[in-house]
Amino acid sequence: MEHYIAAIDQGTTSTRCMIFDHAGQVIAIDQKEHTQYYPRPGWVEHDPYEIWLRTEEVIRGAMTHAGLTKEAIAAVGITNQRETTVVWDRRTGKPYGPAIVWQDTRTDGICADLAKNGGQDRFRAQTGLPLATYFSGPKLVWLLENIPGLRKAALRGDAYFGNLDSWLIWNLTGGVNGGDHVTDVTNASRTLLMNLKTLAWDTSILDALDIPASLLPKIRPSSSILGRATGDLSGVPVAGVLGDQQAALFGQACYTPGQAKNTYGTGCFMLLNTGETPVPSQHGLLTTLGYQIGQQPAVYCLEGSIAITGALVQWMRDNLKMIEKSADIETLAATVEDTGGIYFVPAFSGLFAPYWRSDARGAIVGLTRFIHRGHLARAVLEATAYQTCEVLDAMEQDSGVKLTSLKVDGGMVFNELLMQFQADMVRVPVIRPRVAETTALGAAYAAGLAVGYWRDLDELSSYWGVDKQWTPTMEGARRARLYAGWKKAVTRTLDWVEKEEGEAA
Repeated sequence: MEHYIAAIDQGTTSTRCMIFDHAGQVIAIDQKEHTQYYPRPGWVEHDPYEIWLRTEEVIRGAMTHAGLTKEAIAAVGITNQRETTVVWDRRTGKPYGPAIVWQDTRTDGICADLAKNGGQDRFRAQTGLPLATYFSGPKLVWLLENIPGLRKAALRGDAYFGNLDSWLIWNLTGGVNGGDHVTDVTNASRTLLMNLKTLAWDTSILDALDIPASLLPKIRPSSSILGRATGDLSGVPVAGVLGDQQAALFGQACYTPGQAKNTYGTGCFMLLNTGETPVPSQHGLLTTLGYQIGQQPAVYCLEGSIAITGALVQWMRDNLKMIEKSADIETLAATVEDTGGIYFVPAFSGLFAPYWRSDARGAIVGLTRFIHRGHLARAVLEATAYQTCEVLDAMEQDSGVKLTSLKVDGGMVFNELLMQFQADMVRVPVIRPRVAETTALGAAYAAGLAVGYWRDLDELSSYWGVDKQWTPTMEGARRARLYAGWKKAVTRTLDWVEKEEGEAA
């Protein structure tokens, strides 16, 4: 019997299951969206139950589309939206409340209070991360402070915490009937609670945040057998876990220091492989885990995280009703030659890399009566390219490595107008691989390596191939002028949210 690898890709707006063959080609896919909840300004929530239900549905759907039984699946890998935080009762399986999504900014006050002693970089030496609303640790603090009975349950050992990977693995491996409470090094590195060098929870940070260690999952390598599935995949090894951006790095075969990828999804995330040594950032990037294969040394990355890219296209579609479907943005943007001088800075959740300013809010600058929706659409796309360019500049400064090309993946890489403008802005070729869904592929690769389905990284690298490449064509002076305008526009978004008296900036 021929065998395959299944991958569950649990993203910010949808969950999908993809099944891959030995050459890394997709043979089946099923995908379902889940509800986005915005109960207050700055709050973003998901229903953990709904996400688990969608996960079960897409597993079943992909298996049906492929015409396969569980006996044909050699292993299953999981990749997930990182930093989205859920706590649940291990006895009943019931979440204590909605999952707090990575974009949520309700923990701004908690981060400001923590920064009063040691500043925004208080825990950066241990974790590689600044104090920011983005990460899971402050979200867990908020839940412990605001969910009645949660702290007592945690002290009794009855409450579990995790990013979405831990929630899915626990349910997938049995839930209340012996489910495994685990995470991998990449997800753990996004909590603000894990020590980068020891790959263990940092007790000094747990003490500072008053987080009971009993809540936390066991930290495991990204490619290792974590447990065995129940339900539709009963008996199949759950053998790979990677946070979504690290999964894309792994699927893009960026296994050598100096190789980088950029994923264009809800947000944009650029990762640069820096090898087996963590590189501290001096320019607003995150030092994070790339992956760990079995008991081999962990591989580290520099990451530039951008909060709003594809989400801005969704906002144009859903809030302004300017387009019917996301793909229509390119057609609308192509009705004009340029933005008419406007810039759209989408600081809806503050600004992430390289600024880390939670006080920023979105702005459209340079408006005149000349502007129409075509200009707005083009400014939406160009905002993604400008933000990526800023991250790339920071990456080159931190690493000392001059990138010669940029591998790209995610839903927006089929937008020709955006990809050409991106190449013009970063001044290096932009390369789209044959399999653009590299996030799920990376999770599949990690799972397959753990069970011997694939031999090694060299074999995986051999499957990577170019689908399309864009080369820079814009004249240098024009690029410099446009980029300077973007930098000026960013300054107009800062200091919008007023700080309470005595609150840290």
